[in-house]
Amino acid sequence: MSPLLKFSPTYLPEKTAESFSKSRIQPFKLKDLVLPDYPPYLVSTTGITVEPTTLMINYVLIGDRNKPVILFLHGFMGSCEDFGEVINLLNKDFCCLSIDLPGHGKTEVKSDLDYYMPKLAVAIIQLLEQLSIPQCFLVGYSMGGRLALYLAIYFPQYFPKVILESASPGLKTKAERKKRIKQDLKLANKLETENFAFFLQQWYQNPLFTFFIKHPNYPQAIARRLNNNPHKLAKSLRYMGLGAQPCLWEQLEFIRVPILLIVGELDPKFVAINQKINSLSPLLEIEIVKLTGHNVHFEQPIKFSQLLIDFLTSNR
Repeated sequence: MSPLLKFSPTYLPEKTAESFSKSRIQPFKLKDLVLPDYPPYLVSTTGITVEPTTLMINYVLIGDRNKPVILFLHGFMGSCEDFGEVINLLNKDFCCLSIDLPGHGKTEVKSDLDYYMPKLAVAIIQLLEQLSIPQCFLVGYSMGGRLALYLAIYFPQYFPKVILESASPGLKTKAERKKRIKQDLKLANKLETENFAFFLQQWYQNPLFTFFIKHPNYPQAIARRLNNNPHKLAKSLRYMGLGAQPCLWEQLEFIRVPILLIVGELDPKFVAINQKINSLSPLLEIEIVKLTGHNVHFEQPIKFSQLLIDFLTSNR
């Protein structure tokens, strides 16, 4: 293991963020991966080969390394602390790895193209290789769920079971992606020009977060988000927003690992999306959590943790 790579064998509460460690990604011998459907403002052609990434991924590794590992991927404006309450419920039985995605937390990005999903996926595989984790379970929320689905499709040998929370395979048509890219570019400009606290207030007026903002721990969640750099978040929107990501709908029938879809019943848009996803492969199953909105792990951490335990310890 590289001397730059460190982990803690015990649970780290949120207040010990200074103890989180950072991994410099080294070149990794992996077959060339072709990047599909780059947005036009990224490059002028498609079929670009992924080169070794120079990301500095901030991560925390919690629990006994001899136990099964779960990798957690947070959503937009989150950080490696976002699953803290869930990890606190799981770390006696699992070793939990949580990372800051590019543009978030303390992860450092050397090239703007390192934000793009296919290249980021390779960086995550590199991190697992450096941490000597040949396989792990994978959990992704919202934006992190889209990334988790990409990893499950293109790197199934690393992830024997996957949990997607309030996730989407992307937008099906070029027209939809183009429209969403324009929307995300406007939001990115607002992040760079408006007061960040005001932006957060406006962002959480989205009906997706109706129940999130009513949660008693909402102020603490906002405080964590304010630790992010709005200019880096803007780059995340430009390069890894819903319009910029590859569409994965056509790949769902080729899924080779069991996937649990988790959505809140009070989030009708994502209930519909995930019911459609669930119909496309026998390896998929869905759990609709009652009295819950978009952010299930935050709103119902005990229920969410039990769903993970039941799924990950089942024979399927």
